[in-house]
Amino acid sequence: MTTDSGELRKLLESRIRDVPDWPKPGVVFKDISPLLADPVAFAALVDALAERCAGRVDKVVGIEARGFILAAPVALRARAGFVPVRKAGKLPCATHAQSYELEYGSATLEVHQDAFGAGDRVLVIDDVLATGGTVEATIDLIRRAGAEVVGVEVLLELGFLDGRARLAPVLPDGVLESFIVV
Repeated sequence: MTTDSGELRKLLESRIRDVPDWPKPGVVFKDISPLLADPVAFAALVDALAERCAGRVDKVVGIEARGFILAAPVALRARAGFVPVRKAGKLPCATHAQSYELEYGSATLEVHQDAFGAGDRVLVIDDVLATGGTVEATIDLIRRAGAEVVGVEVLLELGFLDGRARLAPVLPDGVLESFIVV
């Protein structure tokens, strides 16, 4: 397992594939499937995320869909609960909903109204930070449910889309961390 942050970053970068013109022309999709298929790289990422949150969170939120894949094993290793934030209409019980704008459209996210206890400390995990809309909507949902966001971790930050600036008004300094910034 890789413990040095520079080595970890190199390992993770080497397992992310660029897919040009997907889902539409001009977009370069960052495919993490090769990273997930590599047990060494995947374990190193999960271990690093779990280490960053161990003992300081009650719940780990994964944002649909690739955020689920990363957040669930982190929650397990950190001995925290896992909470999925899903696209509208996918959760079976009463939900809080939040609409937002994406880099190429709009969407609505939902979370169960009973997913968090008052004062729960929550870590949000997603695969990519682009414009920040998805993370911002998730933060709003968590706070409306009475919980506190203590961290946001993303595998890959698309710096040229400046999602970090969008999140600056809703997150204190040092709360958002990225493994890779492109």
